[in-house]
This record gives sequence, C-alpha cells and structure tokens, in this order.
Amino acid sequence: MFDSIYTATVTAPQFFIMAGVAILSGILYAWLMSFKVKSAKRFFTVAAILPFIVAAVITFVNGNIGAGVAIGGAFSLIRFRSAQGSSDELVTVLIAMSAGIAFGMGYIGYGVVILIGMAVIYFILSMLLVFEHKSMSMDKLLRVTIPESLEYTNVFDDTFSHYLSSYENVGVKTTGMGSMFRLSFKIRMIDPTEEKRFIDELRTKNGNLEISILPYTEPQNQL
Repeated sequence: MFDSIYTATVTAPQFFIMAGVAILSGILYAWLMSFKVKSAKRFFTVAAILPFIVAAVITFVNGNIGAGVAIGGAFSLIRFRSAQGSSDELVTVLIAMSAGIAFGMGYIGYGVVILIGMAVIYFILSMLLVFEHKSMSMDKLLRVTIPESLEYTNVFDDTFSHYLSSYENVGVKTTGMGSMFRLSFKIRMIDPTEEKRFIDELRTKNGNLEISILPYTEPQNQL
C-alpha cells in the first residue's frame, strides 16, 4: 500500500489509479477542512483538485530534466494576482500540495495519509484550547481619529497610563483627504468595565471624532 505503484515507465492504468485516488481523497480532504476553515466555496473546490494537479505535473516531469525546465519556464511567465489568504487557507494549500507530490511519485498510500491525517489533526487542534491564552484575549485594538492640527505624539499618554496596563502604537494613517489622522494602538485595559469612561476621556481630546475598540488580531494591516 505504501510502495510506489509506478514502474520505470508510467502506464495508463497506473496513472488513472493515481488520478482516481488523488481526486477522491482531495474531495474528502476539502470537505473536512470546510468545517474549520472560513473561506469561499471556490477555494475548497480548488483545494479538492489541487492534489491531482500537482501529482499530474510531478508524474510527467519525474526524471525528465527537459520537461522540468520547460514547465519551470512556463510558470515563471505567469503573474499571480489574488487576494491575500488567511493562515488557514495557506496551510490548506500546503497540505494539498504535499499530498500531490506523494501522489505524483506513485505513493498513493502516503498521499491519502497526508491529506486525511492532517485534516483530522487540524480539526482536533482547532477544537482544543491548547493554544488559547487568557492574556491574549485581553488585548484590544484602539483606533482614534484626530484632526490634522493635533500633535498626537504624547497627547493621550496620561489617559493611557490611567486606564491601560499596556499599550503600543501599531500605526498611523491619514484619512479624510489628509485632513485627519487615524491612530492605531494595541491596548490592554486595567479594568474592562471602565471602557466607556476611557472612550469619553479620549473624546475630549480628539474633538469628538471617531473612536473604536475592537478585538486585536495580527493582520498585515491594522489600519
């Protein structure tokens, strides 16, 4: 089961056996991942067929240096433009590609184990609280809009020191056609019940412009 089904020359029956197993296991893998990864239907459709696509490329390039160079040159001409994916989507694609390499070398048993095994492991880990820490859930993202005329370097320091146990400036952005600034801070409240008082005090300093407090994550752009 874990030996390669390919011989020195790949035959049609061997290829179609690999194709059938890769597609069926890819569909099952995408279905399992859809329970925990938040993405569009088309993403899971691609994830389902990706193992076979990678396997087909590996199969026909395997041992053929000329074909490998030609395919590498063809892919180098393609410019990929797509929306930035989440870490969940990235790991889904990487698992599918890893299994595709195994399928492409004829190791269909290993390919199935990689797909289904990793899907089950991901499913279990996402349900456990092992990587969730209480201190991380206390972090918030504060966004404060201020007028262009306000010197923002230290204007909120006294308010922050009174209400916050920690804070960090994570970005500054102009808004309103350059007439205002939007400041972003990673904050942690000393007493979460004083959030409204905290916001009210900030409003007296930013001219009653927009203020928001959101759950803090680690995206590429907090602004």
